[in-house]
Amino acid sequence: QLQVVESGGGLVQPGGSLRLSCVVSGLTSEYYSVAWLRQAPGKEREGVACISNANGYTYYGDSMKGRFTISRDNAKKVVYLQMDSLKPEDTAVYSCAVDTSRGYQCYIDGGHDYWGQGTQVTVSS
Repeated sequence: QLQVVESGGGLVQPGGSLRLSCVVSGLTSEYYSVAWLRQAPGKEREGVACISNANGYTYYGDSMKGRFTISRDNAKKVVYLQMDSLKPEDTAVYSCAVDTSRGYQCYIDGGHDYWGQGTQVTVSS
């Protein structure tokens, strides 16, 4: 059974950095993608970034470009989200999601098959 487990959230000051990890276990196929999405209280869920396991293709939401970096360790089946220059508006629950049905591309639209439980990121002084 496929499992998705996030870690690495916490409290950080504005301008600081944080790295989130997403461990995906139970997958037998190499053709999947992993995305990070976030949801702040009272706001709609927002796509952050995604990466295709098959070809390394990445995609970022507009407000994250230049500040966030998504990467993967295929051997460990871990996807990382490095977040730099964090702002208070980045405060949200960050969730990792796996897409096993849409091939080589990756997406941040929330149409994923499997989800983790989420990890809280709070940016505050």
